[in-house]
Amino acid sequence: MGYPVVHFEITGEDPATLRSFYSALFGWQVSTSHSANYWLVKPEYSARLEGPGMSGAIGAGPPGHPGRVVIYVEVPDIDEALTKAEALGGARMFGPQSFNGFSIGLFRDPEGHMVGVVRPEETK
Repeated sequence: MGYPVVHFEITGEDPATLRSFYSALFGWQVSTSHSANYWLVKPEYSARLEGPGMSGAIGAGPPGHPGRVVIYVEVPDIDEALTKAEALGGARMFGPQSFNGFSIGLFRDPEGHMVGVVRPEETK
């Protein structure tokens, strides 16, 4: 059994414009409660999936970097996934790193596409 895509991010230099664009284009409900430059996209109901689609976010990108779209795949071990991506011809960008209750990492695939791996951190 494979690992699920659980989140997406759309980032750019003008996140407010991106938020307006995708809200108008797809009718997405976008929250402004997460932070000033990072809005959560509410999962919409999918008749085909018979349940909600995946969650996402629209926000500001890192300074000096162009906009991007990244998918995040939930895996049981971030370091293992990053190491395997490298062995298969990808390149680790960073991680594992702790962020808001999750462990995350990013890599580039053999053609340069950025992909994230994520897993909830253990609560004690």
